[in-house]
Amino acid sequence: MALRHYTLDFKLSAPADCTKTVHGLQSIFQEQEMTETVHDTEGHGHLATFVGKKGRFVVLRVHTHGLVTVDLQCYEGDDSTQVDNLLNALETKLENLLRGIITRVKRLPAISRGATVDRYWPTADGRLVEYDIDHVLYDKDSAYQNIKILHSQQFGNILVLNGDVNLADSDLAYTQAIMGSGRENYEGKEVLILGGGDGGILAETVKLKPKMITMNLHIDEAVINGCRQHMRKTCGDVLDSLTGDCYQVLVEDCVPVLKKYVEEGRTFDYVINDLTAVPISTLPEEDSTWEFLRLILDLSIKVVRPSGKYFTQGNCVNLTEALNLYEEQLEKLSCPVDFSKEVVCVPSYMELWVFYSVWKK
Repeated sequence: MALRHYTLDFKLSAPADCTKTVHGLQSIFQEQEMTETVHDTEGHGHLATFVGKKGRFVVLRVHTHGLVTVDLQCYEGDDSTQVDNLLNALETKLENLLRGIITRVKRLPAISRGATVDRYWPTADGRLVEYDIDHVLYDKDSAYQNIKILHSQQFGNILVLNGDVNLADSDLAYTQAIMGSGRENYEGKEVLILGGGDGGILAETVKLKPKMITMNLHIDEAVINGCRQHMRKTCGDVLDSLTGDCYQVLVEDCVPVLKKYVEEGRTFDYVINDLTAVPISTLPEEDSTWEFLRLILDLSIKVVRPSGKYFTQGNCVNLTEALNLYEEQLEKLSCPVDFSKEVVCVPSYMELWVFYSVWKK
């Protein structure tokens, strides 16, 4: 059974009177028939826990630096009206006890912990986001990663790989940005897509009447299988077959394929890299993802025609150090390049995302 966790915070302009505050709240806990345990904080204010009926558990802490916090935990099946009444009583009493020194009162909606459907996912820059996810459509552990497709009332179906939100039905802006935001002419061109297992880039590129699209999914066909069934607003019918009139999908490691293209002298008008975002780590010597990114970047530029372009995602606009480091990698390629970048709001990411366009000088 899931747990609901409520928080109530009082930010103060001066330290609270511990004795007065704790004594003033005792009648509320007594009415709830909650058993109190006082803990030794070694001089860091007052800390008490209260255990009540139906597994209710309250942590009351009066801090020495002008903060009073209340945490209340209860099970999902507990009476929400009774729980709200308890929180209301604590909030009202504390407002009276702390009158004159309160600078802010913050009461957050409950966090659900251990629920069947996980609604919480971090942004790239480490902020916690709660999604309006109501059920799990697909959950599979492949040989390479965990693949989930979740339904959101707001964003439609969302593809989540190893805990990272990848793409939702709502995210056409992502697909358009990584293709050049409508500024490119794909008609009659040859296109190489790296990654893109959700099928969104393939579906949108097919509409532009290219000569041929080669999509190299890397390795994991389980992504295609899940998206073929549950991400059809994104991919349409292009994943129903791995070959079409103007495209083919290769389910194999893209590194040997790229190396083979380099050896054969095969080139493309557009290379779209949707394999991975720029790593969050700014220590490339300690992060193998940077090594992989540099390898893909260098091989990709080698198969881009002189008049062609290479497109890729960056990461969250707030990760300036990582993005700057990526731009430094562009200066170290085997051939000189120029680049531009664009910042786009991707709905399901709930953050601004950077995209790169790279071309040979």
